[in-house]
Parts: sequence; C-alpha cells; structure tokens
Amino acid sequence: MTTDERPRDAPTNATDASPDIETGRYLYCVVQTDDDATLETTGIDGESVSVVAEDGIGAVVHDCDSLYDSADLTQIQHWLVRHQTVVDAAGQAFGTPVPFQFDTILRGDDTRLREWLREESETLRPVLSELADHWEYRIEVVEFDAPDDRTLVERDDRLAELDERIADASEGQAFLLEKQFEQRLTELRTARRETMAAELEADLAETVREVHTLDRSPASDIADVARAEDETEDGDDAETLCRLTVLAHEDDEDAVGSILDGVAAEDGLEVRFTGPWPPYTFAPELGTDPDGQNGDPTGAGTDTDPL
Repeated sequence: MTTDERPRDAPTNATDASPDIETGRYLYCVVQTDDDATLETTGIDGESVSVVAEDGIGAVVHDCDSLYDSADLTQIQHWLVRHQTVVDAAGQAFGTPVPFQFDTILRGDDTRLREWLREESETLRPVLSELADHWEYRIEVVEFDAPDDRTLVERDDRLAELDERIADASEGQAFLLEKQFEQRLTELRTARRETMAAELEADLAETVREVHTLDRSPASDIADVARAEDETEDGDDAETLCRLTVLAHEDDEDAVGSILDGVAAEDGLEVRFTGPWPPYTFAPELGTDPDGQNGDPTGAGTDTDPL
C-alpha cells in the first residue's frame, strides 16, 4: 500500500487495542497462483487453511474472529512456528511467497479480501515477480576455542608493550594500564570479527542478489524461532562471529554452500547454513502502519493503526 493512503479494513495486528473481530481472515502470505488453487495444510490452532485468489494473486489465510495474543511465551512460540510452517507449505506449492508478519488480520470475508487484493495488486504483483525463485538463506559462523589473551599478546605489539609495563608498574599505575589492556583486547576481538564478516559478505555478494548482516543474538524473528527449535545451545567457549542473511536464486544454493565450505574448513570455525526460507528479510512490509514506520514482516508485535 502507499504511504499516504490506506484501504478501508486494512490488515491489523495483535498489539492494537482493537475490538473483537466478528469476521476476519488471518493472513500468512501472498503467492502467484490460479484462482482455483488450494493448499492442503492446517494453520494456527489447527485452523483450516484456504487460498483466496484474485487475478493471479492468492492470499493464504484462515477464517478467524479474534486476534492471537497471549502472555504465555511458549504459546506464542508455537503460533510463530505454525505460521512459518504454513508459509513454507505455500512456498513449496506455489513458489516464493511474500510473507505477512505474525498475527496480521484483515477484517471481513473472502469478498473483502479479494477487494483488498485488487487494491494492492500494483504493489504485490511486481514484488512477487521480482522475488520469484529467490529464497532467503541464514548463515551463522561460530568459533570454538577463540585465541586467548596470551595468543593475542604474542600477535600484537601494543598488547605486548602494555603487558610488560603492567608487570613493572605500581598498583595504581597497573590499574590504569590494565584498563587499557582490556580495551585493546576488546578492539582486537571486535576488529577480527568485523574483518571476517566483511570478507565473507564480499565473497557472498559476488553470487547472491542481496546480503544483510543480522543481529548476533539469535531468535530475532520467525525464521530464527523456527530454526532454534532444532538447535542446542553452544558451549561457553563458543562465540558467534557473524550472522548473515542472503537473498539468492534457488539455482545458486550450491554456489553459496561452496563459499561456506571454505570458511568451515578453517580450524575452530563452524558454519550453520539454513534455508531455503521465504524472503522475510527482503519482502516488503505488509500490514504496517500508513506511514511505514513500524514494519517488520518477520516478527510478532509490530504496531499498526486500528481499523
């Protein structure tokens, strides 16, 4: 939708203090499809999923009469994972989907939904075309047994100098020098991470369409929540060096894997490569406020204006 204009009954979100919804459609994603398309899967809380299509654009939805909101974080996680599962199924059936954020609901019935699809067709059609056959892949590089302080002292003249001065300093001077020593250690470790990440980004950029840096903290969006269910926590000696996400054509998946094989071949490094995911990071913001300020198509809890 445009930034200065909003169709009546536009999608809303669970953070709104909205009244109950008598008739609504929970939106998972939009896809390119025929008007008679179906999708054999179940949605959140076992709801029956359908595809409502208008002129080649289909919305994957289930009927609903309320928003999904809970103080139970485990319940929310289950909803997030089920949302992701439905979007995955749509991608397998119809090709690359454009996903909605969790708990995006359009008030009205299928007729209203078809009307909304017509209103948004000028936005949705080119995006679906541009993203066709492209998928998001998540990359995390983790280091085990990172260089310890003594190793860094041996490699860095400034650290070596500070180390020698601390040994000969008085108690007060040693305290100040130790502060400088710790700051230098932090600078070196940060620079090392940034250099490795930049080199990997540059290598990937030659193959993929887009590459973005993610927060190094996990579980920042739907894809991370879904992935985290299958992962165990790292040991105390493990450090995440970088987290990246790339948008790549499905034919280039092996080429991306080959680049990552080279990184994983280095001692002490482990590469986690997941996908293909729907292009959460690279899709436009659907179901956001009219000023486009609050959009995040990947996660729950994004504010939108009430209807």
